[in-house]
Amino acid sequence: MALENIKVLDLTRVLAGPFATMILGDLGADIIKIEMPVKGDDARHFGPYINDESAYFISLNRNKRSITLNLKAEKGRELFLEMVKKADVVVENYRPGTMEKLGLGYETLREINPKLIYVAVSGYGHTGPYRERAAYDAVVQAIGGLMSITGAKDGEPTRVGTSIGDIVAGLYAAIGALAALNTRNETGKGQKVDVAMLDSQVAILENAIARYVVTGEAPAPGGNRHPSIVPFEDFETLNGKIMIAAGNDALWASFCKVIGREELIENEKFKTNALRNENYKELRPEIAKVIEKKTTEEWQELLDKAGIPNGPINTIDKVIEHPQVLARDMIIEIDHPVSGKLKVPGIPIKLSETPGEIKRTSPLLGEHRNEILKELLDYREEEIKELEKENIF
Repeated sequence: MALENIKVLDLTRVLAGPFATMILGDLGADIIKIEMPVKGDDARHFGPYINDESAYFISLNRNKRSITLNLKAEKGRELFLEMVKKADVVVENYRPGTMEKLGLGYETLREINPKLIYVAVSGYGHTGPYRERAAYDAVVQAIGGLMSITGAKDGEPTRVGTSIGDIVAGLYAAIGALAALNTRNETGKGQKVDVAMLDSQVAILENAIARYVVTGEAPAPGGNRHPSIVPFEDFETLNGKIMIAAGNDALWASFCKVIGREELIENEKFKTNALRNENYKELRPEIAKVIEKKTTEEWQELLDKAGIPNGPINTIDKVIEHPQVLARDMIIEIDHPVSGKLKVPGIPIKLSETPGEIKRTSPLLGEHRNEILKELLDYREEEIKELEKENIF
């Protein structure tokens, strides 16, 4: 596997950090999840539950081994520093300054292991006036502008239906770790990777920033309509809705033929995308009154034949049974020792030579403690028992 020789110490919890380490684990890295004694990752206490185990936690922590460790205890910190000497990557998503207060900040760890990649995921990053502020996904979606452009036209700002502030930060953290590992291969030196949820949110605002810079007007929620391409939105059909995306003038011409409105192709008001945007209020009703006469399935078949991107607005129950999703192994079944069989998303990165693999389900709290200590630090059983007496696990 692509990262099979990479060892990651994972101090993360909840979503952004665990999502990043899950990606690295899917690609073969050995993820050692270091959790708080007794309580563990906060996500273990988020529902829904199956046999008292969090399905939320299970979905984010596959391909990881768990050990509990009290980093506030001197012996716990000493044990962690021993582990750092053997690690390639440390990932944490504490508020900036927390690791330093524990005596485990980047400057300390790099002295012990100069090759270490230190990945820090936080709400606002390790610099700037907001660095010490607490953050959750919904707050970052609000501050980062995403909510202001999401929702029904003329409606209230709306949170995106998934925790995209966390997830995108997790993606950037994984990318940053891989970039730093590649640099280390060339220079032999590690480095710090500082990823902020707010930075990540701003980075994916796409054309919203460009539209404001050019027009001077702050974009507002526009529903399912694309702000600069027409037609690129959902339409009512005889039995539901269909999303249609005619992204260029050639597709527009094909679309007009499919719906039996060829005269619109050469209409001076609609010949180009710019004109279609300008005359949108006149054009949409012309399209809508045709689309409502057939079912979603009938339009899918006709539009597919013409090569025009389209699709129904699927609910989640339909997504997990979708033939394309299943063909790509994007819904798989895992067997958890407590919760039993559970469907979870598969691995979206398809590598032809070193494919990822889900080797293990999420760990029970502290499940691999002895295994990790023996394997990583050559501890003997009696030494582990002595450490147990010091209440660091």
